[in-house]
Amino acid sequence: MTQRRRRSLALLTSGVLALPLLAGCGAGEDDGGPAAAGQDIATTARDRVVDGGVLRWAVDNLPDTLNTFQADADAATGRIAGAVLPQLFVMDAKGRPVVNPDYLEKAEVTEREPKQVVLYKLNQQAVWSDGREIGAADFVAQWRALNGKDSAYWTARNAGYERIEKIERGKTDLEVKVTFAKPYADWRSLFSPLYPKQVTGTPEAFNEGARGALKVTAGPFNLGAVDKKTGTVALTRNARWWGRPAKLDTLVLTAVPRAERPAALAAGRLDMAEIDRAGADRIALALRDGGRASGAKGAHGPGTSVTAAQATLSWAVAYGQDESKAAAEQETRRKDAEAVRKYADEQAALRTFTVRKSLEPAYTQLAMNGSTGPLADERVRRAVARALDRKALAEIVLKPLGLPAKPVGSHLALAGQRAYADNSDALGGQDTQAAQALLADAGWRQGGKLTAPLGTKAGPESDKTAGQDDGKTPSGPGTGNDGLYIVGQDDGKAGDAKAPARAPGDHDGSDGDHDEDLPEGRLPDGEIVDADASAPEAREGRLSSAPFAAAQETTLLGQAQAQARAREEAGTEDQAQDDGKRGPTLDGEEGEDDKEPAKASPAPAKQAHTSGSVLAKDGKPLTLRFVLPSGPGSEALRAVGERISQMLRKLGVNTELTKVADDSFFKDHIASGQYDLALYSWPATAYPATDARPIFAKPEPAADGSLLVEQNYTRVGTDHIDQLFDQAVGELDEDQSRELMRKADARIWAAAGSVPLYQRPELVAVKPNLVNAGAFGLGAPRFQDIGWKKAAPAKGDEKKK
Repeated sequence: MTQRRRRSLALLTSGVLALPLLAGCGAGEDDGGPAAAGQDIATTARDRVVDGGVLRWAVDNLPDTLNTFQADADAATGRIAGAVLPQLFVMDAKGRPVVNPDYLEKAEVTEREPKQVVLYKLNQQAVWSDGREIGAADFVAQWRALNGKDSAYWTARNAGYERIEKIERGKTDLEVKVTFAKPYADWRSLFSPLYPKQVTGTPEAFNEGARGALKVTAGPFNLGAVDKKTGTVALTRNARWWGRPAKLDTLVLTAVPRAERPAALAAGRLDMAEIDRAGADRIALALRDGGRASGAKGAHGPGTSVTAAQATLSWAVAYGQDESKAAAEQETRRKDAEAVRKYADEQAALRTFTVRKSLEPAYTQLAMNGSTGPLADERVRRAVARALDRKALAEIVLKPLGLPAKPVGSHLALAGQRAYADNSDALGGQDTQAAQALLADAGWRQGGKLTAPLGTKAGPESDKTAGQDDGKTPSGPGTGNDGLYIVGQDDGKAGDAKAPARAPGDHDGSDGDHDEDLPEGRLPDGEIVDADASAPEAREGRLSSAPFAAAQETTLLGQAQAQARAREEAGTEDQAQDDGKRGPTLDGEEGEDDKEPAKASPAPAKQAHTSGSVLAKDGKPLTLRFVLPSGPGSEALRAVGERISQMLRKLGVNTELTKVADDSFFKDHIASGQYDLALYSWPATAYPATDARPIFAKPEPAADGSLLVEQNYTRVGTDHIDQLFDQAVGELDEDQSRELMRKADARIWAAAGSVPLYQRPELVAVKPNLVNAGAFGLGAPRFQDIGWKKAAPAKGDEKKK
């Protein structure tokens, strides 16, 4: 719950429109349909799994805290909690919460009137690692820590806990009775994880005691050594565990940045790691090139982009008469040869891995800042949304991976989850004519007169932002990843399968020099990874669209030439002839012609030109600033952004692509509202009435004049959407609650503050004999079942049996 919030990068919307009736709103077991992609974890029966062994599993970094309810908790915090603490409800393969029988015999709503009462019946064998039974005292301590009444507790949020009136022991010590002051539909989200009362009983213990250690646990694993020097956290089998014992002796979480994971896998430091598209490609190439000798130069990797002429020149310099140049070139050649050898050795080692694939519980979206500029007009937002071919955008990322490329149809759930329904018809599909009509209705016209350059933004912020660029490019490789921000996550990991082959690192998307007329599917390759990781300090930089800039230049030159011919025909010989290489005179400029003004007709103070194919209004072109992360894991995100720009170009909408460093993308641009368009990912949740509420809440003005947006970074919302969320979270009839969420989603679609595009790919490199682990998709890992597959018995042994 808190992790979903921390990984977030939000969306939201507004607008009151007539909406179509929602189809398929029944809430049976099959409601939500199948998951878009199943788990890929090599499911194996426990009796086929070795007892013992060690698994080294990559994480982005060591956690700053082991308390998942604190603001600086991250994915590593959640992974540890999942293995060592009680999870009363866990996610199944479709992302639906189910009772965890290791801790609960059952949990149900026993009363609705006059107040909601939930009765938890605990597994009678469930005990903490110190031998004490898990009971009501632990529930009470966690409720008091998280209900928001005691500000001494440093909590990230209190959603749901503030609705509880009291917690008491039931008829026996195995029963916990929770009474709510206000009905709460998402009651299953509470007490997972459940901390022992030793952690939640006092503010001091809560704030500091669980940051670096958990002395008392209750999972299939215990927390072992946390070694900051080696960047590892050891989880050891819990001898007091009452359930099926963990197959592994030790689970070692190892901090390795994503860009370094292929090398770490090859070096034997890792057995399993979530990787990006580049890493998956390296493993695929290693398997393809399996017969090549270690150390041999292949058709990919370092040095493969060197041409014959370049190689000849290098040899000539290395063995030429200039001794200083020869020595330097020989050193360069030595380093290049070493890089080739190292790469080939790594490829040989990577042949021992396989890549398991699924779709993450997160989706990537196009966000539109509705607080200022052209996108403050709902008609413009809707036009931008209807210009998008969402299936084509999903295919850029998912098709090359062999994953289903069906666009996401909901802001609030993913396919397979019970709250899921495709409500995109509330906005409408891709329709260029409809988009053009919306823009025309909003007053945007082609060929309009311009009193500002084509690059100038329309809207009230144009004067402030003209000529400014607060983008930052990383100072070197490995400076972060996209924007799971999963901030993040992430959020696609692919380019198109038809993309031309490139040497690793040949294209980083930084120059913007892309062929506008590329055939379908010929976009740069890349992938998206979770963006919880941050990048180092970076410097300023900008990505521009060269083909469109060239088209603008051609248009302006043509206009200037036409003006020159018009002056000649008008007989204004006393004016200097314009050769088409100068732009129109601006206020305050004094040219040669200004010294001797033409007697026939004085030049106007500000000469206007037309926008050509670009839409314009009030003398300004329709230009939107499109902010994208620049990290090495964001290639696919940039490819998608460039394709969106091409789609908008057909409407006459100019986009200014700006790349920024990953560490500033969210903080300096998304959260602060310094963007018009942006791509980032938002994690899915099984509890949308609770978790999605702050993402879509209508922004409210603060006392100081600023806008309180919570997590609504599109800054668009309506009272009606807020009311639907409030009704859904208090509706105990689960069918009715889901119906209210679907209605809210339809209105979010209609407002077009954000447009879901595709579910993010999940790529995990594993040793082939590792089972019950890999790409978990929407489901949660079952840590005690993960292990190494037993070797198949020899044929002779089978005969003896």
